[in-house]
Amino acid sequence: MLKRASLGLLAGIGLALAGCALSPQQLSPQPKLTGPLTPIGQGQPVNVRVVDGRPSPVLGTRGGLYADTSNISVQGQDLLPRLQTETEAAVRLLGFTPSPNAFNAPQLTLTLTELKYQSPKEGVYVTQADIKAAFQADVQNSSRRFTGRYAASMNQRFGSAPNEQTNTKLISEVLSDALTRVFKDPNIGQVLSQQ
Repeated sequence: MLKRASLGLLAGIGLALAGCALSPQQLSPQPKLTGPLTPIGQGQPVNVRVVDGRPSPVLGTRGGLYADTSNISVQGQDLLPRLQTETEAAVRLLGFTPSPNAFNAPQLTLTLTELKYQSPKEGVYVTQADIKAAFQADVQNSSRRFTGRYAASMNQRFGSAPNEQTNTKLISEVLSDALTRVFKDPNIGQVLSQQ
């Protein structure tokens, strides 16, 4: 009888501890350009290239008791097509025509340089996360060059550990904010439009 009670107690403790362990999350964020852009081009062709410049697909961990096993990842092959689509849409809104093989056309290269998700390492429960995204834009138009760096961040508090859907939404928002900052910079359109 005592043996059975002990086993039941141990099983209960095991389940309680398992509740503190968070599983890894593989996210597919959907960044979207927000806000209007001022058209400056006259339909000129522009070569548009999007690059994943991060050292790793791992953004960070979800925290909790076993933080080392709760990685959050975003694979480049999942994110780059979406970023390419949104970057080409932004180029169109600026008044240019994305043309992948246009000869001697101006070139815009957008590089995702950083995507981070940090939860406090101490503590059993996940109560907040700091999320950051950063891009570098390189524009070349004949002899003119421009490089700009753009970032956005968010500190989000939680009542309970966020699920995959919540984290996907938060990372999408931060990426959208950083992406919009790129194309709100008037230098991008000015260098692209110069003959």
